[in-house]
Amino acid sequence: MEPAVHTSGLGRVYKRGRKDPVVALDDLTLTIERNEIHGLLGPNGAGKTTLVKILSTVLLPSEGSARVLGHDVAAETRAVRSLVGLVLGGDRGLYDRLSARRNLLFWGALYKLDARTTRDRADALLERVGLAERADDRVERFSRGMRQRLHLARGLLHEPRVLFLDEPTSGLDPVAAGAFRRLVLDLRAEGRTFLLATHDMDEATALCDRVTLIDRGRMLLTGDTGQAGRFLGDRECVDFTHPDPALADALALLPDVTDVERQDGTAWRAHTPDRGATRRVLGWLLDRDVLTARRGEPTLEEVYLRTVGDRGMRV
Repeated sequence: MEPAVHTSGLGRVYKRGRKDPVVALDDLTLTIERNEIHGLLGPNGAGKTTLVKILSTVLLPSEGSARVLGHDVAAETRAVRSLVGLVLGGDRGLYDRLSARRNLLFWGALYKLDARTTRDRADALLERVGLAERADDRVERFSRGMRQRLHLARGLLHEPRVLFLDEPTSGLDPVAAGAFRRLVLDLRAEGRTFLLATHDMDEATALCDRVTLIDRGRMLLTGDTGQAGRFLGDRECVDFTHPDPALADALALLPDVTDVERQDGTAWRAHTPDRGATRRVLGWLLDRDVLTARRGEPTLEEVYLRTVGDRGMRV
């Protein structure tokens, strides 16, 4: 059985007249299995949106190939479009002067669904995403969270098997973002596959089975989300609690400690280069009556920061 998504040597170059071309994707080979939630991580300008656009047939690749459920995105465009749904963040793709229901009826016509099927699916989806009571309100009156729910309903209207989510919770408050994530998990339980492009490491950790980190169009790493810390080799962490910052300052001077950072209040995290150093640090803390200390692995956010580097505001 073919995977949900497979790219091989995928490249995309944007030409800019007399200026040097911009390489958005460079020799990207990626596989996403069926019924998987796959996170696509990277800084601004890394190529995430370009990849999503190619897989959803909005853009053509400059080189290489991409297949969705066995269909080539360039040669079998119509087949791919019937299998995928695209959910964007923000206001793109919705018509403010139309109601939520009429937005879905319009998109159903574009998908060439018959009128009765479109009405039935629209009503069912509006109920599912919690918009049934506001179905006939203009979208211009909707909050950001309500718009995102409508985006998801629109992406599901033609019952796609693979969904591409591009920053779907951007700008949402924690309650709305949590509800959106729970809905994604419910949809995955029905057998759908998701590619989630996001900057939110907490979101990726909570939702994704596997993650891929890209930068400047090239893949830096890919693997299971729960084992992301292993991407940094033998690095480990020691989490401990102590009210005195002086102890953390003293710990940071040890040769077995890479750095120490404050987590929250009296909680600290020390980074060590390997397991042997971790044991010595735990012993050092125990000798100073620190009894709440434990060994851990780097989080996905730490992997991201140490792999991509500190760029500040630069793209």
